[in-house]
Amino acid sequence: MTNYDQVLVALRRVIRATDLHSKRLSKHAGLTGPQLLIMRTIRDLGEVTIGTIADKVSLSQATVTTILDRLEHRKLVYRVRSTQDKRKVHAHLTEEGAEILARAPNPLQEDFIKKYQSLHEWEQTMILASLQRVANMMDADNIDASPVLHVGPVLREDGWKADSKS
Repeated sequence: MTNYDQVLVALRRVIRATDLHSKRLSKHAGLTGPQLLIMRTIRDLGEVTIGTIADKVSLSQATVTTILDRLEHRKLVYRVRSTQDKRKVHAHLTEEGAEILARAPNPLQEDFIKKYQSLHEWEQTMILASLQRVANMMDADNIDASPVLHVGPVLREDGWKADSKS
């Protein structure tokens, strides 16, 4: 197998691991990776604003709001307008949300971060530089991405699915 074939196989394994973890999370907890991260952030920070959640999980406020809408519809979170500043809305876990969160597996990136941080600094730097170079070689420099590992539909800049005809 050529070196480039080995690189492509390694990339495919990373994508597949992310996909399998996402399916396991969905099967065991009924959540997506971003939903899990948002719920964990709410649990960890307590009464928290949408903007703070967005900053903590590296997603836009609009994306966090959409995810909170889905979680609220499932009665896993609820939102309350601040009594001190009516412009602010605070998110809270429901009892059912806390129970689901307690049973959910760790996010994939959490285990990755522990293993990555255990490497020597030179190894971390080498991996970072290599992956940035691979992203560049795949013309992915300008693709907006957060550190949330999640497999889902690829969206165009306007928010439509990449394979959408409209």
